[in-house]
Amino acid sequence: MANIKSAIKRIQVAERNRLRNKSYRSAVKTLTKRYLAALENYSADPNSETMAAAQKELSAVFSQIDKAVKRGVYHRNAGARRKSRLSQAFKSVESQQAEAS
Repeated sequence: MANIKSAIKRIQVAERNRLRNKSYRSAVKTLTKRYLAALENYSADPNSETMAAAQKELSAVFSQIDKAVKRGVYHRNAGARRKSRLSQAFKSVESQQAEAS
């Protein structure tokens, strides 16, 4: 344990930031899983309703990733990479549906 007052404060600040970062990361993971589940539903039953649900979840994930990047939880490029992979998954499912039709 630190003895210096400023070091004690830095420990407290670091812990507060760690918990905040953990919250953002957890939210991104949860929304990503929800989006992937919606994408599976769309893949299994392709209709406008399931597609709209998947797009809604994608929008929510994008929003949370952008917030995490803005707060410094993720690096700018890491956020862009995550968003790219999520949209790539959507496009691949859409192309599979187009080929099946």
